[in-house]
Amino acid sequence: MTMNISFNFTEKRGRIKPMHAVGQPPRLGISDEFMHYLTEAHIPYSRLHDMGGLYGGYLYVDIPNIFRDFSANENDPASYDFPFTDLLIKQMMAAGAEPIYRLGVTIENYQKIRAYRIDPPSDYGKWARICEHIVRHYNEGWADGFGYGIKHWEIWNEPDGNEPSTHDNEMWTGTAEQYYELYDVAAKHLKKCFGDKIKVGGYASCGFYGIFENPSAYGLGEGTGTVSPRSKYFLDFFEGFLEHIHKSGAPIDFFSWHSYDSVVKTCAYADYVDRMLMKYGLGDIETQLNEWNNAAPNDLRGKSVASSRAAAMMIAMQHKKTDILCYYDARIGTSCYGGLFNPMTYLPLCTYYSFKAFGELYALGEETGCEYEGNDEIYALAAAGENGGRAALITNVGKNHEITTDLSGMKAYLIDEEHFMTEIDIDPAKFTLGQYQTVLLLG
Repeated sequence: MTMNISFNFTEKRGRIKPMHAVGQPPRLGISDEFMHYLTEAHIPYSRLHDMGGLYGGYLYVDIPNIFRDFSANENDPASYDFPFTDLLIKQMMAAGAEPIYRLGVTIENYQKIRAYRIDPPSDYGKWARICEHIVRHYNEGWADGFGYGIKHWEIWNEPDGNEPSTHDNEMWTGTAEQYYELYDVAAKHLKKCFGDKIKVGGYASCGFYGIFENPSAYGLGEGTGTVSPRSKYFLDFFEGFLEHIHKSGAPIDFFSWHSYDSVVKTCAYADYVDRMLMKYGLGDIETQLNEWNNAAPNDLRGKSVASSRAAAMMIAMQHKKTDILCYYDARIGTSCYGGLFNPMTYLPLCTYYSFKAFGELYALGEETGCEYEGNDEIYALAAAGENGGRAALITNVGKNHEITTDLSGMKAYLIDEEHFMTEIDIDPAKFTLGQYQTVLLLG
């Protein structure tokens, strides 16, 4: 099959968005020896959730790790334990990756036996004041702190997982209404303290998978079905949250959500989020898909299919309203999700190079003209810089395609499980892009 792609590097279409941000930066222990991979890929953000291992390694980021005794005085610097998170964020900022700081707790996978930290706080006001002092430490120098100006502060993670018939949530044991109240109290307090110096948001939704379980009910064309109780709860929680925001006037600067699904379905989820936000008068706020991975099952890690699907997601979501994507995740070591680095050698897998390739476009800055007939197999994106740099990224998640373009004189770099952004000798005007291959053109 032949696909013709035409490029116009003088046609400006707006900025290349940070679609290649990640969750969990690549650290091993306390070492920053792998953080250069963020810098080299121009990765601008890393979300801090599930950071440091079980329960945040008892050291990092989580409220109970920083404020260890909830009965202590939240105004006393001595009540806080910052050193390990200080080191983490110092390393991130040096690498050029600003934190998206999740205020809350790490997942508890064995909560059915006993939950330790995922219950609603016993005092919402005090919890909000603790969050305030964490912000002050990293942005205003409080308690021998810093002036980083960290922008994004996210209130909790996936509180919508506690579907009432199962109570099987690993992140939040409370009700929807309890989370709405926590968000209300914390968001109002933080915005009162810091105003527009920070962005406050949430709630890192589990996802909107139910819209495909009954497509006609959600404007997705023909097809009816029964939405599972769990998927329905995700959807009901979202609308309940928006209703609460609308009635209470709680501030929200960004809405965050998750997807572990295909490119096509994730794009539909993004459209659904936009429609719902618009319905409640929030159509102008920032949105983040700040947990995503489309390389399941796990045996696809390090394969060409994983790197091409990742490239396709970043390209496709560039054309949605979504402002930031964070891939789950970029950790070093063993993980069923970590898809950027080999868990045995710690060296980058081919998927990392899809992120690095997108980073080349991001560094140039300006999206430019790129026209082709979409077929859910070929995805392409172009960018140009102020100093004349040009780049095009093309990925193929389907069968072999003959690619024809109006380009010449550009260097080509191939990404698949055997080529890690390896320069190859092709004519960019006409070449074959194999199944699950990605090519970066620079010139």
